[in-house]
Amino acid sequence: MRQHHLTAGPLLDDDGALVEAGWATAEDRAYDRSRIASSRLRIKEWDYYCVLSDGPAGPFGIALTVADNGYVGLLGASALDLAARSETTENTLVPFPLGRMRMPGSADAGDVVIRRGGVRIEYRLERGGRRLIVDHPGFGGGRGLTGELLLTQPAEDRMVIATPFPRARKAFYYNQKINCLAARGTITVGGVEHVFDPDSSFGVFDWGRGVWTYDNTWYWGSASGLHDGVRFGFNIGYGFGDTTAASENMLFHDGVAHKLDRVYFHLPRDTYDGAPWRFTSNDDRFDMYFEPILDRAADVNAVLVRSTQHQVFGRFTGTAVLDDGSSLEIENLLGFAEEVRNRW
Repeated sequence: MRQHHLTAGPLLDDDGALVEAGWATAEDRAYDRSRIASSRLRIKEWDYYCVLSDGPAGPFGIALTVADNGYVGLLGASALDLAARSETTENTLVPFPLGRMRMPGSADAGDVVIRRGGVRIEYRLERGGRRLIVDHPGFGGGRGLTGELLLTQPAEDRMVIATPFPRARKAFYYNQKINCLAARGTITVGGVEHVFDPDSSFGVFDWGRGVWTYDNTWYWGSASGLHDGVRFGFNIGYGFGDTTAASENMLFHDGVAHKLDRVYFHLPRDTYDGAPWRFTSNDDRFDMYFEPILDRAADVNAVLVRSTQHQVFGRFTGTAVLDDGSSLEIENLLGFAEEVRNRW
C-alpha cells in the first residue's frame, strides 16, 4: 500500500481538524494545543520512556511516564527485574490536570519537571541527549527508587505519524517514537544499584499528543540494541484510528529509517507470557518470534478513565528486511510488545 509522507506546517487547521494524515521521519508537523477545538477533557498528552539494559548482570529496565490525560494525570514508574522475572509499578494520579502539567508542544523542545506526592520525575533536554531523573522514596513499599540516565540522541530518523479517527473529525493522534537511545547512568531500587552502560542499554521515547475517542485498543512493539555492532531497532503497532494513509511500522538501522507497511501481531491464546508471540508483515519484510519473559500487567481504574495493560517484555528473533533488500537476522533482541485497552 502506498503511504503518504507528511509535509511541513501546522498539525491542525483553524477548525482544529488534522491538516493531513501520514508518516514522517522528523517532526515536520507542528503541534499547538491552542488550536484544538475539542473539550480539554478529551486532550491526551504524554511522554513515556522505557530503557532496557542487557548487560552481564542480567536484563533490567526502567519505565517512566508523565501524562496529562484530561480527566486524570499520571506519574508512573516501573522497575523491571527481567532476570528475576519480577516488576514493581507505582502510579501517582493527578485529578483533572486539564493542561496544567504543561506538557511541551514539541518532542525537541521543553523540559518536563513534575513533583507530586513525594514523587519527582524530570525529563531534561541536553545537547545531543535527554536526561531522565527520578526520585521516588516511597516506591515499592518504601524500598525507594532513584537515579539518573543520560540517553544519547544523535540527529537521526524517528517514527512520526499523524492519525485521524473515523467519524470524529476533530479527534487525532500525533505520535513520535525515538528508538536506539544509548543509555548511561545508574538506577537504585531498594538500595541495589543497576548500572546502565551505553554498549548494552538502549531506550525508546514515546511522545504522544492528541484528542482521542473514548474506547480504543492498541498493539505496540518496540526493541532497540545492536546488530553486528550497528544500532538497530524497530517500532511496530496498530489497532486504533484510521491508518489508511500510513502505518507506524518502521525499522531503524544505523540511524536511518526503513518504512514497513502492515505488521500483524499473532498473540498466543489465553495467555500473554506463557507462549511465544509471532509478528508478520504483509510486505514480507518483518517476521519475528517473541519469547516472553515478563508480563507487566496493570489495570488503572479512575472511574471515568480506565487503562487495562499487558506490556510483555522478552526477546525477538527473526528477520527484518531493509529498504535496499538487505536481510538482517535478528537474535534475542530485548524489547517488548503490548496490548492496551483505554477507556478515556
